[in-house]
Parts: sequence; structure tokens; C-alpha cells
Amino acid sequence: MTSTPGDNPQAAASPDAATRPLTILIAADTYPPHINGAAQFGFRLAQGMTARGHNVHVLAVRADPGPMFTEHRDEATVHRLRSRSVPTHEYFRVALPWEIKKDISRLFDIIRPDVVHVQSHYMIGEHVVYEAQRRGIRIVATNHFMPENLNPFLPFPQWLKDIVGRVSWRDMGKVMGRADVVTTPTPLAAKAMHEHAFLRKVLPLSNGIEASNYELAPGEVVEQNAHPTVLFVGRLAEEKHVDVLIEAIAKTPRDLDIHLEVIGGGEVKEALKALAAKRGLGDRVRFHGLVSDEELRNAYIKADLFVMPGTAELQSLVSLEAMSASTPVVLANAMALPHLVEDGVNGYLFRPNDSDDLAAKITTIFRLSPEDRAAMGAASHDMVARHGLTKTLDTFEDIYRGGSYEDHAV
Repeated sequence: MTSTPGDNPQAAASPDAATRPLTILIAADTYPPHINGAAQFGFRLAQGMTARGHNVHVLAVRADPGPMFTEHRDEATVHRLRSRSVPTHEYFRVALPWEIKKDISRLFDIIRPDVVHVQSHYMIGEHVVYEAQRRGIRIVATNHFMPENLNPFLPFPQWLKDIVGRVSWRDMGKVMGRADVVTTPTPLAAKAMHEHAFLRKVLPLSNGIEASNYELAPGEVVEQNAHPTVLFVGRLAEEKHVDVLIEAIAKTPRDLDIHLEVIGGGEVKEALKALAAKRGLGDRVRFHGLVSDEELRNAYIKADLFVMPGTAELQSLVSLEAMSASTPVVLANAMALPHLVEDGVNGYLFRPNDSDDLAAKITTIFRLSPEDRAAMGAASHDMVARHGLTKTLDTFEDIYRGGSYEDHAV
């Protein structure tokens, strides 16, 4: 495909196509109130493009039963499509193709987008791609998912999950291969898409983060936790392996008195609570559920260490947020997480699913002096600079106006 906003017959004429505001349609199969990295990226993308003067619309599922409706939010006009609950998840909902195709077509007639940006190849993203291609509208596709992310929703034996994974990769190639530009947050994710989805040109482009949101303001004082504290933030799902983290906390020396704060909800929450109680950690592990942005920011600032034991992270925005708050990290040596760690500088990597190794790395950091831990946190903060949100938005804005993979590939 070679379309640009200027090629779109629906786009309004403008004397300066390089600077005129665009009408951008973001298709997000997961979007707030969903809590995950892809949902947060879609929100920040909409917010950033609206702040730049563009007319932004979002297609997302509604959070409850009922027909499509439109809500006008600060970050965008959000069109909530009819959705169905997922029996294996407490809040996630999906859109069924036969229930959304006509609504999507009607919304294209109303919105008349210059460019569409899909955030996955699943239900909404897939049919937005087909509709945009039929109308000759420029398509940008970003992949935030790995097939492993589907496992919690699939009550099947592993061999059948493997088959579903291969089909998902194939479908990704079929759908995203129609886009003008395909991106994903990290080089490792781009490599996986090339090898498994057979997508030849995938641009690694960080989701981006506004580091200043998690820094102490001048003169601001946040009271520290009463105990040495490890923080985990994320969806409580199988692939996050929070059970490994709880087991590791139980194996740390008792004299360190390390506590764990868990922020997030998900399908394995009750099982994790039971595990913490079984390991005698009832007074050292706190489950906070979903929290406000301000509460989350305070948790990052107050934590002594952030741990991400997940093994299917394409970037891990929560790890970047913690690093922005000048926090050392211990991350699983899996998927994209190694890109965020310089061993011994801003934290450590540990062997995935190995609670002994994780306990040893946590213990190493808490045996450091406060000054050495602070130096690790400062190194984390410095590393986040390469993931600035402004650079990400600049790149996507150029791609929306016709920029190519070659224009931005390193």
C-alpha cells in the first residue's frame, strides 16, 4: 500500500497538507477502563495527538452490555462498540465481528478519517483494517501482544494453546500485512513478528513515557514506607508469574523484613492471596487492586525496588514508569525486559520462573547501602530518556502524514 493522507478522497482540502490537522481513528481492542500496557498506550496516544491539534476518534469495546454509544472525553471522541464478557476473565470484554462490522462501516462514513491506527490484529483492529483498505485510507498498525497473552483466557491443554498461538501469529501477518507501516515497541518484538508472522518490515518504536509524571516535584516530600518494599504493578494473570515473586519474598532473609505491594487486578488474584497466606506472608504482602493515577505514582516513588517477573512483555510500561521514579529494578530475563536492565547498574535480570534466583537478586539489592541503591535508581531514571513520549508522538505523526518504514528505520 502507498496511500498518504493526501491520497484519501475523504480528506478535506488544505493548502498545507504537511501541517493541517488530521482526523485520526485509533482502533483499540483494549482501552481504559481496561488496565494493561496496550490500553494505556492507546490512551496516551489519543491524548498526545489531541494535544497537537488533531481530531482524534477511538473505537473500543464498551465495558457493559448494550448497543454502541459515543462519549466525548478529554483525550478523544470514544465510540464504544457492543461487546461480550469473557467467562475466563473478571472484566475483559470482546467485540464479535458480526455485531460490530456495520457499526464500524457507519462510523467511517461519519468520521471520515485521514488515517487509521490499529493497536492489534484482533476483532476491532482487524475489521478497521479491512474497512480502511476498502476505502483507500492510510493504515498504521502497532502490535502490543504475544500469543502467550491469550493463555489465561484459554482453558485448554498446552498443546492446544500452542496451536492457537500459531494461528494467532498467522492472522497477525494476514491483517497487519495490509498496513502501510507496522510498528511494535522493541527490536526483539519486531524480530518475533518477522519470524512468526512473516512481516518483513516492522519498525521498533517505543510506546513512550512522560518521565516527569513520576519524578518528585521541586520541594515535594513523599513519606517512605515503614518497611523495605518491593512493588509489582500489572494485571494479575498467569504470564505475569506473580506467584514466583511471592515465593521469592518468602525466601528472602527474615532479618531484611522485605514487604511486597501488589497493584492490579486479574483472574489469579485470589490464588495469589492464598499463596501469600500459605507462605506465612499475610502481614508482608498487600494486594491493593486497582488504584488511582496519584496512588500509583506515590507507590512508585515510595518503593525501594520494582520487580517484573512476567515472561511475555513486549515493553513493560510499568517497568519504565518505575524507572522514571528512580527505582532499581529486577526483571525476568525474557522477551523485551533485558532491554531495560544493565546488570549491576540499574538492577538485575533473573532466570524466568526461578524464585531462588529472584530471591537472591532481591536480597543483593537490599544488602546494598542506601546510597548504592539510590545510585541504581538514578541509573534507571537516566535509561528512560531514550523512551521519551515526545519522540514517539513525533514519529507517529510523521508516519500518519506519509512517512515510511525507511524514513525511521535505524
